[in-house]
Amino acid sequence: MNPALLPLVFHPHYSIPFPAGHRFPMSKFRLLAETLREQNILTQENEYQPSPLSLSTLMAAHTPDYVQRFIRGELTDDEQKDIGLPWSEWLVERTLRAVSGTLLTSELALQHGLACHLAGGTHHAFPSKGSGFCIFNDLAVASLNLVNQGKAKKILILDCDVHQGDGTAAFFAGRTDIIAVSWHCEENYPQVKQSGGININIPKGADDQTYLTIIKNTLPQLLMEHEPDFIFYDAGVDVHKEDRLGYVNLTDKGVYQRDKYIIETCILHNLPTACVIGGGYDRQEEKVAWRHSLLHQAANKVWKEAVSINK
Repeated sequence: MNPALLPLVFHPHYSIPFPAGHRFPMSKFRLLAETLREQNILTQENEYQPSPLSLSTLMAAHTPDYVQRFIRGELTDDEQKDIGLPWSEWLVERTLRAVSGTLLTSELALQHGLACHLAGGTHHAFPSKGSGFCIFNDLAVASLNLVNQGKAKKILILDCDVHQGDGTAAFFAGRTDIIAVSWHCEENYPQVKQSGGININIPKGADDQTYLTIIKNTLPQLLMEHEPDFIFYDAGVDVHKEDRLGYVNLTDKGVYQRDKYIIETCILHNLPTACVIGGGYDRQEEKVAWRHSLLHQAANKVWKEAVSINK
């Protein structure tokens, strides 16, 4: 691997055989990788592939009974309905592999200062149940893994998905070493919000300027107040004006500016930062993949600027 290039994490099993016409854009992960290869951002020199996930690491976050029943295909109909994804052995493989990918992204961020995943951000998963297309909470699993191994003492999870990271908030309610921060549209899924963590409302219909002003007025203060030593950044693109499930009106430029500002700010504070893609929904999955690529474009820009300064 080339240490001069931004580390990116991807596995071809992220996009699996899936029912045609399903609301979840399963092909977006493969299309995102293709998009980044076309831009020469993802290459053989900086692509890292996650190994199979350690179930003991997964069960340090999620209840063993839930983990085992999902893997065996033994969830109840109601549990499956809450998740919204049809169970298959392929789904088990891609779910476990994607969580492993976020763990690898966090390790690469510790080594290099910044790393990005081409998946992740499954923030609606709770310790003993899944919901909203999320089976296991990769942000929670990876955060607990870093703290339990003594690799981080205080983590901030910066969640800019348009939907509240309710599962993440439930995982860490009352904890002071892992703090979930959620900038989300209050008038959106989930219907019942969690009170844990730090919740910052994005008004319905917010445009680029309104959204970015809220971020810039809150992020520096959060970093100063909580003094984390590691950052997870969930860069959901369902804030885009054309997203099917969003209610917020960011443009491509606004999404890029948000991602660049957040990553740049964290890097300027010398905070290792691991980025995941979060949600994004459109029937034209190529469009979703492009929006997700804005994160990697922004991170690559910050990376190159940092490398040129340090030369």
